Amino acid sequence: MNNHRLPQEVNAGSMADIAFLLLIFFLVTTTIENDEGLNRLMPPENKDIIDIKQRNIFKIVINDSNQILAEDDIIDLEDLKGQVISFIDNGGLSADHDEFCTYCKGDRLEDSSENPSKAIISIKSSRNTSYPVYVAVQNEVVAAYNHLRNRESLRMFGISFEAIHREYFSEEIKNDKKEILKDRLEIIRELFPQKILEPESINN
Repeated sequence: MNNHRLPQEVNAGSMADIAFLLLIFFLVTTTIENDEGLNRLMPPENKDIIDIKQRNIFKIVINDSNQILAEDDIIDLEDLKGQVISFIDNGGLSADHDEFCTYCKGDRLEDSSENPSKAIISIKSSRNTSYPVYVAVQNEVVAAYNHLRNRESLRMFGISFEAIHREYFSEEIKNDKKEILKDRLEIIRELFPQKILEPESINN
């Protein structure tokens, strides 16, 4: 008499059911962070630019000789940041206007931007513009926005916008604190929304 026992067969159907249930579990419980990153508010498309007041557009052009023109005047790169700050921070609407900028510290000129929310920076390059110059110009524009955002963040929260941003992306940050930081970042971004328009290159 043969006493050898046959090996038991594995029920493959049950394993498939378990794998499917695990898949469902991970799909339901996994969260995807989609709110991290710098929001950059883009201005309207070029076809809509005619509907924007010209006083709310600060035009920067880089020509074939890598010269930088701000509002048709040739300037040095180190002077660009200051001019962009003055334009964005102008607050040119009168005090009785609904959109008067109470936090702006500019000269409130009638031919410059009405409000930071309306200010648009246009950067146009020539076909032969060198890439390093183009990037340097962009960096100065972003630095101008950072300067204004840091100023208002320090006034409102006692900490710079950049410091809040670094803390927000820290791995050690707790969720409740992260929500507070997120709200503060959004508040400052609304005060100084970054609107940079990059039209097609000039054909020379």
